[in-house]
Amino acid sequence: MHRNEYRQRRKRLLGMMPENSIAILPTSPAHPRNRDVEFPFRPESTFHYLTGFDEPEAVAVMIPDREEGEFLMFCRDRDAHAERWDGQRLGLKGVRRRHGVEQSFDIESIDRHLPDLIDGRSCIFYTIGNHPALDRRMIEWISALRIRSRMQPPADIVPVDRLVDEMRLRKSETEMDAMREAARISARAHERAMRICRPGMNECEIEAELMHEFMRSGCRSPAYPSIVAGGANACVLHYVSNDCVLEDGGLLLIDAGAEYRYYAADITRTFPVNGKFSPTQRDLYALVLAAQEAAIAAVAPKNTLEDVHQAAVETLVDGLTGMGLIKGRRNDILKNHRYARFYMHRTGHWLGMDVHDVGDYRVKGEWRGLAPGMVTTVEPGLYFAPDERNIPDELRGIGIRIEDDVLVNEDGGEVLTAAAAKSIEEIEAITGTGSAS
Repeated sequence: MHRNEYRQRRKRLLGMMPENSIAILPTSPAHPRNRDVEFPFRPESTFHYLTGFDEPEAVAVMIPDREEGEFLMFCRDRDAHAERWDGQRLGLKGVRRRHGVEQSFDIESIDRHLPDLIDGRSCIFYTIGNHPALDRRMIEWISALRIRSRMQPPADIVPVDRLVDEMRLRKSETEMDAMREAARISARAHERAMRICRPGMNECEIEAELMHEFMRSGCRSPAYPSIVAGGANACVLHYVSNDCVLEDGGLLLIDAGAEYRYYAADITRTFPVNGKFSPTQRDLYALVLAAQEAAIAAVAPKNTLEDVHQAAVETLVDGLTGMGLIKGRRNDILKNHRYARFYMHRTGHWLGMDVHDVGDYRVKGEWRGLAPGMVTTVEPGLYFAPDERNIPDELRGIGIRIEDDVLVNEDGGEVLTAAAAKSIEEIEAITGTGSAS
């Protein structure tokens, strides 16, 4: 992402902030994994969206029309001893040079400097609840201001998300390009998993193939923990154990996406472990695919995600009633959500820097209209749990989901993940045909 992109974002935020206000945005802390080991660090999305800075222990501050500078940063300064152990830091000078920071302070001095910056401000834009340690310090600083006669504590504390989430919802051309690349990499990973899959493999072996493709393509991390669910495990929507043997005749559901330059892809494909759908699997898969095609066709400006969901649900209901799995009138089934025993989740969610990205789905109580630059997943599915009652035995333990990422444009939707095989013919032609290269 070019430095100017971050500068333009900050300019937009500052333009939305009222006079005499301040925005305070901390990044994520480092999280311990176990003794003397930390999880790999990833900056908090909104912080990075506005700054481009990707070191821990930092707080960005933005103050409109401040003579000494509108963009301030508290971060770690250079430290030769610490850097020998943990790697180079930008430091106070480096963050000004590389990220356009106008004034920088050592993070260790935040108790001394930030209360003075808050003093006299009529409004603080700060999201309480995401960073408990900083929340406590904010309360202490504001309480101290109240008892110091010359200081005036802020009148309002407003979540900064209210401003930035709307900015993040509609993607710039640079963001779209990053998401297209994340989608291309993820599509290659899914095809790799199909090619390598054989009965008798473990789910974790397939996960390793996904990670191999992600990393060799420049992605250090998946966008979320990969779901590699063979057989009945696919009926657990957020299954992440990934430790079971893949059985001949079963299906494998993979829900996995790469994170490229902090932007996520999110793809789900379901395919037969042995490369050939059974007649029952084929019929169910064709139904889910038809529901997804109907939902993707509904992705267009001024339509809503509820329209997208309803297009999928109506197709699924028609298919399930045709198979005799649901009985009754179509409108009654839809009104009372009687399909939910087999399809219990929504058809899509916003996608961006976070896999479940920010942005309201409703505005003033009404479903918001889709607009160019928004990105949504489209992911209908059918799930027949092993203990589901009153269904044919051959359905038990089958879970099928098909998911793509769709960018709203002026004419409809661009399927960013179209390169990932999903037709029955494509899947059967690819699965099990060779080793990963």
